[in-house]
Amino acid sequence: MASESNMEQIVNVGSVVEAISADDDSSAPLYQVESLCMRCGENGTSRFLLTLIPHFRKVLLSAFECPHCGERNNEVQFAGEIQPKGCCYSLVVPSGDQKMLDRQVVKSESATIKIPELDFEIPPEAQRGSLSTVEGILVRAADELEALQEERKKVDPQTAEALDQFLLKLRACSKGEASFTFILDDPAGNSFIENPFAPSPDQLLNIKFYDRKLEQQASLGYLVDQSQLEGASGAASTEGIGNASEQMREPHGSVGAAAGHRAIAQSNSSDIAEALFRYSAPEEVMTFPSTCGVCAASCETRMFVTKIPYFQEVIVMATTCDACGYRNSELKPGGRIPEKGKRITLCVKNINDLGRDVIKSDTASVKVPELDLELASGTLGGVVTTVEGLITKISENLERVHGFTFGDSLDENKRKKWTVFKEKLNKILGTEQPWTLILDDALSNSFIAPATDDVKDDHQLMFEEYERSWEQNEELGLNDIDTSSADAAYDLARVTEKETKAE
Repeated sequence: MASESNMEQIVNVGSVVEAISADDDSSAPLYQVESLCMRCGENGTSRFLLTLIPHFRKVLLSAFECPHCGERNNEVQFAGEIQPKGCCYSLVVPSGDQKMLDRQVVKSESATIKIPELDFEIPPEAQRGSLSTVEGILVRAADELEALQEERKKVDPQTAEALDQFLLKLRACSKGEASFTFILDDPAGNSFIENPFAPSPDQLLNIKFYDRKLEQQASLGYLVDQSQLEGASGAASTEGIGNASEQMREPHGSVGAAAGHRAIAQSNSSDIAEALFRYSAPEEVMTFPSTCGVCAASCETRMFVTKIPYFQEVIVMATTCDACGYRNSELKPGGRIPEKGKRITLCVKNINDLGRDVIKSDTASVKVPELDLELASGTLGGVVTTVEGLITKISENLERVHGFTFGDSLDENKRKKWTVFKEKLNKILGTEQPWTLILDDALSNSFIAPATDDVKDDHQLMFEEYERSWEQNEELGLNDIDTSSADAAYDLARVTEKETKAE
């Protein structure tokens, strides 16, 4: 009894909020709060438990029970951070496949579930914060729709009959008697559908990561200022890119170091200057006001345009908030959209190859054939790292996403599969055997640094350009771009300029 009283503490709501907000990952006690029952109006009991699901998320489990009317409910809320991008899972469920219905689903309080074949949608307010399966979510939705059918038949028989027909279709989907598409869209990026074949890709499961819209930012609690956001984005795109030709400077780096040593050995002063001073820092860094996305205080964003050797022009942006200490840096591609996509293949043979610089944009997919590993475009977002750092990030991301299934319920075959995968991963990081890294970027915004001064002399690195498919252009929004007005205005400006010079 003494231990039970220590675990269940009667506290106020403020104490619960303070405990949830704390950064301490140690075992948290179970909090119990007296709260109002919305069914009978009497006081019931709400219990809160803050826990960390290994390799997944910090979550807040809450459960309410009313001893007067028997009302009970529970909820899972994510107490950790909102992900940088939203996620959209699309699972094709064929008829007669019961295993597909048993896949685990994490639906956060901001996620929406859609079934296009039934024109059915579960909004964020329904089944918010639930950990279930595909079948469990559909069965719960059908039960909630059927709860008031008797009263509905008395008031509106026509609507009740139409709902009965719909429930037959929904029950058929929940039993696997009909094929359908299960779409889970979460702007917070905290929802998930299990991939039993992980880390290998699943042909029936499609995952997309996207930038949140302004309305979605506001729904998640971010401070949104329409005019300020439009002004900041316009200044960054027009001023930064417009002055790109004036700020073409090449950054620091190891590329060309051999050329510098060779120029010094030959005592060629002009070559020394060209080899060494090409890595000077930018003379001018543009600064413009912005708003911190964490505490909403005013801060500054610094930006400059530079040129990476053997790559392209990029825009480097860094934001620091003096009020809360938040720091963020981004690397954005500059210039026009390339006409072709690019596929980069690197054969990693020794430990020096693990230290090569890597720029992976948010439109690039990653493949490692030796691991049977494939990451869709948008996974991990845009990162600037090394080959070793990229593989380590992938490993950490896989453990974070799939790690919560590593409990006692995991069958031995899946456990063995993950163990073998981790062993292979450790082998390639130890360069015990050669392996291949492939970056496929439809916008050609990714890069792997060569080990030689001339990229043509690096026989382990191969660049391949290809024509984008219609589907890739559609996903990138390029099929709907109409530049006829801009082209006409540009041609008119050139004609006017020539006429002015002639006069």
